[in-house]
Amino acid sequence: MSTKVSVVIPAYNHELFIQQTINSVLQQTHQNFELIVIDDGSTDSTGDILKRIEDPRLLYIYQENQDAFNALNRGLEMVSGEYVAILNSDDVYADERLEILIQAQQRSGAHCLFTDVIPIDDFGNIFSDPNFGWNQWHQKNRHFYFQSGDLYTAFLKGNFMVTTSNLFLTREAAEKVGQFCSLRYLHDYDYIFRVMLEFPNQVLYLHDQQLLSYRIHSGNTLSEAAILGREQDQHVIKKYLLAGVPEELRALVAAGSERLVELEQELADVRAQLTPPVEERGIKQQGVSLLRSVKRKYFT
Repeated sequence: MSTKVSVVIPAYNHELFIQQTINSVLQQTHQNFELIVIDDGSTDSTGDILKRIEDPRLLYIYQENQDAFNALNRGLEMVSGEYVAILNSDDVYADERLEILIQAQQRSGAHCLFTDVIPIDDFGNIFSDPNFGWNQWHQKNRHFYFQSGDLYTAFLKGNFMVTTSNLFLTREAAEKVGQFCSLRYLHDYDYIFRVMLEFPNQVLYLHDQQLLSYRIHSGNTLSEAAILGREQDQHVIKKYLLAGVPEELRALVAAGSERLVELEQELADVRAQLTPPVEERGIKQQGVSLLRSVKRKYFT
């Protein structure tokens, strides 16, 4: 019998997408799987949709809202397959994703695998414009990976795995790495570093395979989350930058990197002080200037 995959889905208020997400698992070309859905306190019809799905491989569990990392950790405690895969409740697997990843794992012996992703909007349309901000960010990170040739170094530059939905692990790796940390926005970023440290040279990036559609919501706006996310980013990068160098060099690297950050802020402050402030002119003042220009041009 073929190997069994445990797919864990942390679900929260994704009534518009959850059916498509579930279908993308049910229609996999590799059919030996269990699907563990942890509903993290959804207040919309996500739960109702899931309860209507009749498939013995689907296990639905509801809990009070505790954030995605807690839902993921509860799901991981219940897996029984030889492999563990994760899928967020608004993302979509390609039909052959599990089959291709299993084959790649068995050929390579890697303990963790991930692929490239396809960015899609709320309606499933692909963000294909290369000038789209997310595409520029992602391609910059991929380019650095190809340039550096080192997975760990490349991840310090940016999270080109993109999302927890991209994680595919052996059961051994999932058990050894353990639970997701409590970082709200970057638990996937922290997790992949821990995998690389536990299993050096046993993480495989299938860079030429786009086997996951990653949802970028049109309603996303700049908010306090943008600040918190970057603060968590700083924490993760500093932690794993130091973890990646010999212990006797960590104080040296920490001091130098912290000073570079300080210098960047100092430069920004100095430039701001040396740049003359631009006066904001009101509509009335702008109107007067316009009239004066017209008068000079046509009446003098």
